[in-house]
Amino acid sequence: MRALDKRMTVTALVVAAGFTPLVAPAVSTAAPVAAPVAPAAPVAPAAAPGTHQANPVASKTHFDWTLLTRIRRANAYAESRPGFAGIVVRDRKTGAVWRNGHSGALVWACSTPKLAMVVDLLLRNDAGTVSLTAEDRDLMHRMLNSSDDNAAHTLWTRYGGEREFASRFPSYGMTDMRFTDEHPHHWGWILTTADDLDRLINYVLTRLPAAHRDYIVTEMRSVDANQQWGVWGAGAAARPGNKNGWSDDNDDGSWLMNSVGFVGPDERYTLAIMNNTQVVENGYDVGMETTTGISRIMFDGYFR
Repeated sequence: MRALDKRMTVTALVVAAGFTPLVAPAVSTAAPVAAPVAPAAPVAPAAAPGTHQANPVASKTHFDWTLLTRIRRANAYAESRPGFAGIVVRDRKTGAVWRNGHSGALVWACSTPKLAMVVDLLLRNDAGTVSLTAEDRDLMHRMLNSSDDNAAHTLWTRYGGEREFASRFPSYGMTDMRFTDEHPHHWGWILTTADDLDRLINYVLTRLPAAHRDYIVTEMRSVDANQQWGVWGAGAAARPGNKNGWSDDNDDGSWLMNSVGFVGPDERYTLAIMNNTQVVENGYDVGMETTTGISRIMFDGYFR
């Protein structure tokens, strides 16, 4: 993985890496630090990290027939595309959840943990363990708006890195996440799953204090042009918001194109997509088309 959310090398974050899709590398055995905040409401994982399910799974509470048909079409589209995509869609009003057979597959998170970093900083500021400055808040805005890597690197370093941030990420739903022993334990080198991203965005929407939730929702609804893909494909009528992460993998044409966010009135539906194009020409464009197409098929034109 050479570049994080840029089509150019970011010197401070570059490490040559071999990547074997769907097989978890050796992971760190360091004991996790107890989280100071209450964990997110549990959501049963679709499968053990790094594995496949044989078939897509829906919860006992069902989506309406029109949306379920759209979801199935979107999954068929994803399966027709290069590589693979883990997908989880959730109806926050009824509790219906649909996840495909790749939702538990470990994929490099790229910049999606920036959303968890913002959650953590806001809660730590509430608890009085940090005191966020105007500069810090501007850096947080940059992380959410344009996925600024330098802003993330500054905040990660300034506020404790793995010791502080990563030890609490599972409390926000990222219970599958792993670091590897081959790479720095850094926000840009986290393996995670679509199930994790589903739990994270639902923590934001259901567990955060209202002021923090509203701040993040507003930021995700007004992202820079470089993030207007993936969940954004739901279309303007859906009022989407997203946090994306992208990276070229192994310099072989593969790209990782991840997107997590919400659509619909009152952010009713959440969608998490983790796409690995694997070895394919123009992987960045292919992956962007895949993730955007999944959301478009599900939601564009669904809201009137």
